[in-house]
Amino acid sequence: MSGGFRDGARDAGRRRRRGRGEQAVVPDAEFASYYGRPVLKRPEWKPLDVAGYLFLGGLAGASSLLAAGADVTARPALARTAKLGAAGAIALSLAALVHDLGRPARFLLMLRVFKPTSPMSMGSWLLAGYAPLTMAAAAAEVSGRYRTAGAAATAGAAALGPAVATYTAVLISDTAVPSWHEGYREMPYVFAGSGATAAAGLALAAVEPAQTGPARRTAVLGAVLELGALRLMRRNMGQAAEAYEEDRPRAWLRAAEVLTAGGAALAAGGAALAAGAAGRGRVLTALAGTALLAGSAALRLGVFHAGVVSAEDPRYTVVPQRDRLTARSRTGEP
Repeated sequence: MSGGFRDGARDAGRRRRRGRGEQAVVPDAEFASYYGRPVLKRPEWKPLDVAGYLFLGGLAGASSLLAAGADVTARPALARTAKLGAAGAIALSLAALVHDLGRPARFLLMLRVFKPTSPMSMGSWLLAGYAPLTMAAAAAEVSGRYRTAGAAATAGAAALGPAVATYTAVLISDTAVPSWHEGYREMPYVFAGSGATAAAGLALAAVEPAQTGPARRTAVLGAVLELGALRLMRRNMGQAAEAYEEDRPRAWLRAAEVLTAGGAALAAGGAALAAGAAGRGRVLTALAGTALLAGSAALRLGVFHAGVVSAEDPRYTVVPQRDRLTARSRTGEP
């Protein structure tokens, strides 16, 4: 590690130990690295491809659960929308992944290995099993044939849905990018809530209010989980949380919070109008659904850009490392 990193970490430690009201005796540290390069390699992923992949996977997985519930409770319009939404979302998610990889063959090459300790390997196999099930469920729904096979495919997709909605959180947390890795405990819950709000948003935007009861409840529960877990994650991840306060991530996350909270409130409030004023209820549910979809997408963009920020700035890597080494030396831990 370069002398600049050591001096910067030491100075940062001095400033943290300074009491209230004391004046700084050293200038603020400026972190640098060899030849001006970051400690970590900046993620070269395309923002729309990767954020779209994260968003669409959550939408697909949660929609499969919503579709299975709609079948059980005899809500055909909701079931149809959720099944088609799951199939379309996972197809677009795979397209975004392949586009980012550059060649379709690269996705197929990932299936050569089955490694339970690798989120990428398990995610590839998960998608390989899940995508055909959603396509079969959607095909049976559209054609009106093979109902038994379609029901089995719907149940299978619903069983895999929670993993599809959350495995991308494990995938990005299993990297060295500080603002992703430090949130590994709460990130799956954030993505689970975000996927639920996206699926509920699609249903609310496309289905008549009379059949959207489960979607409304999913919207409220998903919003509570998403926003609560996001706040808890940022509180627990230490200095890496500062990356979420930089200009671009903060703007996306602020938009996500406003849209998700507003969409959930509209979804809950629109329930009272669904039975009576059908016209106003339809407008409210459509607005709620659009807001929830937009909020879920904004969340993924905010998380993505926060990761880029934390990888580019050496202090998010150096200072936490120094803090951990200092803590271990005090406790005698090797």
